[in-house]
Amino acid sequence: MTRRIVLLRHGVTPWNADGRYQGQTDIELAETGHQQAKAAARALGTTYAVTRLVSSDLARARQTAAHVAEETGREAAYDPRLREVCAGEAEGMNRAQILERFGEMPASWEPYGGESWHTVAARFAAALNDVAETVASGETVVVVAHGGAIRQGLAAFLGWDPSVVTTLAPLSNCAWIELVARESAPGLIPSAPWRLATYGMGAPIS
Repeated sequence: MTRRIVLLRHGVTPWNADGRYQGQTDIELAETGHQQAKAAARALGTTYAVTRLVSSDLARARQTAAHVAEETGREAAYDPRLREVCAGEAEGMNRAQILERFGEMPASWEPYGGESWHTVAARFAAALNDVAETVASGETVVVVAHGGAIRQGLAAFLGWDPSVVTTLAPLSNCAWIELVARESAPGLIPSAPWRLATYGMGAPIS
């Protein structure tokens, strides 16, 4: 039977709507974000038999996970390793303000009181590995997190070169990614332990 992990980005926040970098600033969902999360929760609950739910501990992810919990009856567990990148001094700024302040879009926020993407990828992938090691045959685990951290962590978890991240489109709010693992049938070439099955799926607000 298939083992499955679904990576779900949180719903939209007021800062998302304003184009402001949130990082680890603890911003709550906007009303539209709650509607997005409810729609995603209904779609996931209908499509998959969700057996577990894990979430970043930041408010926008916790609030999104709460809608999935209500739909599926699964209580969320929280893991701070699933947080978005800490953008340090840039948090609260939009792109134009960042360019004016730093003269460029920094490749790493580490010099400005934040994290490097390498650090984010490593901690997120570690959390995902812990989840993956405990997914039993037939189980589906939903992991609620953040767009930048999901893409970086996904690449690290699947063993991709970090440059592959630049070829992945940004995830829309409440879009999700599906990872699957299947037992290889006798005589067939063994597949990778986990494979990317879908990317950027979403549910319209009804």
